[in-house]
Amino acid sequence: LLYSAAGWDTGGHATPVLLVHGANDNADRAWADPGESGSCGATGPAGCPSTGLAQYLAGTGHRVFAIGFAHKHGDNLLQAQAVGDAVALIRARLGVPQVDVVAWSKGEVAARAYVSSVRPAWGRAYAGDVRRLVTLGGPNGGLDYVYAHGWAFSLASWPACGGTANAPSPHLYMTCYGTYTAQPCLGVLPSGGHDCYPGQRQLLARWDGTYGVDGTAQDWWTTYYGGQGVFTSGQGVQAAIDAGSLVGPLQRAGVPAAVRTYLLAGGTADIPGVLNENRGPSDGIVFTRSALDTTGIATVGGTRLLEGLNHLELAWSPEAMAQVDAWLG
Repeated sequence: LLYSAAGWDTGGHATPVLLVHGANDNADRAWADPGESGSCGATGPAGCPSTGLAQYLAGTGHRVFAIGFAHKHGDNLLQAQAVGDAVALIRARLGVPQVDVVAWSKGEVAARAYVSSVRPAWGRAYAGDVRRLVTLGGPNGGLDYVYAHGWAFSLASWPACGGTANAPSPHLYMTCYGTYTAQPCLGVLPSGGHDCYPGQRQLLARWDGTYGVDGTAQDWWTTYYGGQGVFTSGQGVQAAIDAGSLVGPLQRAGVPAAVRTYLLAGGTADIPGVLNENRGPSDGIVFTRSALDTTGIATVGGTRLLEGLNHLELAWSPEAMAQVDAWLG
């Protein structure tokens, strides 16, 4: 789906903008109405704005579009091809040579995969049609959040344990109310013919050597490194990385020098309603070091850490939106 903001055909800026949302989200909530679910997607602070980056950029003369993905945790290689298709459509509609891309969270991986020509065997290569890439809280250096805090993730997501969250689990088996159960569709790794969270597996990188692992969580060792714990069992983060992380391949492929790239990070881990990443400086989800990791980016136009913003606020706080507008020029 391709959305457009008011002024998509009249804005004065020469290069139009494509907004790419992250996991478990949609284009409307991410970019146009951060509070549509009650409080910034049911996890953000109450009182969030009723307009977002789409209206902000349209108000400063940009021609703004946004893509919507069919699978909220889908394969980033497939979504990268969709980003390329959206860019091609915008170019054809407006008769322009290039488009600027702003990608938030997981959407950064899809956008970066497109411009880096990291693609399926059947996919098309980068067409040289992106002028600037702006990432907001993007896991440029990967994350291991699901494995480092796996007990909380599984309790929140496993229906047998009362969980309802649309989130992956690092476990293949878990004891729920005294019964050892399997829920293969919830796993980060493919299991039992299911592979429901491929896009999350592609974001993984190990941070245990930098920030350690949450040793207070139940079964923390076997959750992170694999094996049978007291209540859970799983294969561990390295097995999941080996099964298809894109962090290394993207860094090795590199962002072309012609794509000037900007990285924005948050520094406050205070997202209500979730277990915030607390092992090191983060925006609640992504370590600031990961969000600002420039490995493989040939032309870095700028980086900035907004200490007072969490992962959600990077998409709609006035300070963040003003920075994106300035970077787009």
